[in-house]
Amino acid sequence: MTEPTTHLTTGPVTESPTGPTTHPPTGPTTGPVTESPTGPTIHPPTGPPTEPVPEPPARPATEEAVDDRTADQTADQTPDQTTGQAPGQTPGKERLRRWRLVLGGDPADGTGHALGGRDAAMDGALTALYGKEDASRAGRDRTAGLGASAPAVARWLGDIRTYFPSSVVQVMQRDAIDRLGLATLLLEPEMLEAVEADVHLVSTLLSLHKAMPETTKETARAVVRKVVEDLEKRLAPRTRAALTGALDRSARTGRPRHRDIDWNRTIAANLKHYLPEHRTVVPERLVGYGRASRSVRKEIVLCVDQSGSMAASVVYASVFGAVLASMRSIDTRLVVFDTSVVDLTDRLDDPVDVLFGTQLGGGTDINRALAYCQSRITRPADTVVVLISDLYEGGIRDEMLKRVAAMKAAGVRFVTLLALSDEGAPAYDREHAAALAALDAPAFACTPDLFPEVMAAAIEGRPLPIPDAGR
Repeated sequence: MTEPTTHLTTGPVTESPTGPTTHPPTGPTTGPVTESPTGPTIHPPTGPPTEPVPEPPARPATEEAVDDRTADQTADQTPDQTTGQAPGQTPGKERLRRWRLVLGGDPADGTGHALGGRDAAMDGALTALYGKEDASRAGRDRTAGLGASAPAVARWLGDIRTYFPSSVVQVMQRDAIDRLGLATLLLEPEMLEAVEADVHLVSTLLSLHKAMPETTKETARAVVRKVVEDLEKRLAPRTRAALTGALDRSARTGRPRHRDIDWNRTIAANLKHYLPEHRTVVPERLVGYGRASRSVRKEIVLCVDQSGSMAASVVYASVFGAVLASMRSIDTRLVVFDTSVVDLTDRLDDPVDVLFGTQLGGGTDINRALAYCQSRITRPADTVVVLISDLYEGGIRDEMLKRVAAMKAAGVRFVTLLALSDEGAPAYDREHAAALAALDAPAFACTPDLFPEVMAAAIEGRPLPIPDAGR
């Protein structure tokens, strides 16, 4: 005889010698359990299905890039090392917390999650920067924002350095300058001492230095020097090593030491001495690498566009120029230009002086700059000219191309970089880039880490290591 049906809201049921055993619940409520001669049977749930938590809408791309990182990298308290969430937070609440920080607390954000303590302070710092523009677009009145008050901005700068990692602080500072027009506040020494120094801040200071009061200039130079010294520590050793090796390999000799023999060139030069019966080549003439002497062996000309869009490239070019100038076997010349041309070679012993000798902004006359560089070349076969520009030419296009063709015909190695920074390829004149590529001078964006390899290849006469994205 079948037992009556029993409805349970418990965990799984197992058989034991004494009969069915009911365990505590381990998950969602199950359906009815029926006893039959063949054992207990668990039926599907009869209640309504659990509704999934809807995904909050995405934040505009202009703000998501910053806030997604800050939401992922910060927590109300120190996060657990294995789960990545704040202590006492369930995964669902932690997820809502992060979305709440990303979305900014708009009534329509859909999270319904309130913030407190450190999270509320973080949210206030984000709202002061990213909430103001949203409010104006929506037509709502908001009191958030940094305004033009130096004390308020100084407090905000201190807050973001407390709550966010350095990489995020730099992004937020740059956004504050661009979105809220705070560049003029950098003219105050107290403000400069509060900011996180990076390449983009240096670019901003260079664009403002003509308007700086004397009381600010020394502080600004200290900020720029700190960034430049950090870049030199990172870039100089690799640059010197790469170029020293390239200079050694570019110096050919017919009497190399064994470790300096270039076996590929030696075999190619002695193929006529191949002995078929012995299946070997008799190397009557050895080809190898010499050793770069202390005398100047190569000349490098850095021709840098100082228009406003090339600010970061100017910073890196100045640092690399100083590094190259410190190498005795390389004669380095640094030329910056807009519609006029300025030779800063005599300042290369101090890249900070070089940077404060530039004047960001203005038009562009590449033809005039190349004419100046061409007039300073004394040994074309041993010269590398590096043009760093977005190629928007305000001068005479055909004359510019003729100068490049003339330099290449004379033996100059010509390299065109659309940018020398970590920001990727900027907007550039594609027609001019195609014309230079037709002259075997392809234009591409180059990162600071790739630059030593590019220069080594140019010195040795090898194909340039052009990134795929720049083709």
